[in-house]
Amino acid sequence: MKLFLQILLLVTSIALILLILLHRSRGGGLSSLFGGGVQSSLSGSSVVEKNLDRLTLFVSSVWVISIVGIGLLIKIG
Repeated sequence: MKLFLQILLLVTSIALILLILLHRSRGGGLSSLFGGGVQSSLSGSSVVEKNLDRLTLFVSSVWVISIVGIGLLIKIG
């Protein structure tokens, strides 16, 4: 169980870093590199940004749950 949670933590950490880098900031961020000229139509509250936000929140919640699970396993064992 502890090994599974550690692997889950590693995978979600990498995914969370990539998802955060894909978010559009004031300067454009890495998401503007992949959008190119389409960035004006995909700005702000588009479906793509909303789905990216939802995916980031889901991955971050899995990340927190895995940290809490590892902490509990360390405390017990």
